[in-house]
Amino acid sequence: MKFVQPIRDTDQVTLMMRYLRERSERDALMFAMGVYAGLRISDILALRVRDVQGKSDLVIRELKTRKSKLMPINPKLKRMIAHYIADMEAHDYLFQSRQGTNRPITRVRAYQILREAADALHMDSIGTHSLRKTFGYHIYRESKDIGMLQDMFNHSTPYVTLRYIGINRDQQQKSVEMLGY
Repeated sequence: MKFVQPIRDTDQVTLMMRYLRERSERDALMFAMGVYAGLRISDILALRVRDVQGKSDLVIRELKTRKSKLMPINPKLKRMIAHYIADMEAHDYLFQSRQGTNRPITRVRAYQILREAADALHMDSIGTHSLRKTFGYHIYRESKDIGMLQDMFNHSTPYVTLRYIGINRDQQQKSVEMLGY
């Protein structure tokens, strides 16, 4: 299994969003759901129109942990959702596959979409988990509130959260670079 990283540079996040939007509104929204809401890809792909339509918060039951989660919806994400679902039915999956009727794309397809975009943009260590890590990384950089982020991610310790979002790696790299002997 390959270790993936958050997208640390906000310009790279914007480039990825633009690249995906030019190819598919669906794929751009999938990316946005990850970087603006911090959800796991399995939870993103399980979303239906009724889960987001007219909502200020996402209320989900995480597939991995079976825990309920309440996440506020970022205003930019809310506008993207409203535009995207305008002609969809409440029971429709947000991220529909072309295979079959009203079925979501698979995790494998989501990974392929992100890898294709990352390769085109010359970005390394990007996978589906990069979306959630990117969300956490930028929330932490803005707020420095590791406790809040730990709670959002349902992590057991602050250390686990810092390692997860790549902050420990950043600090290790800076420490090694500071050596001047």
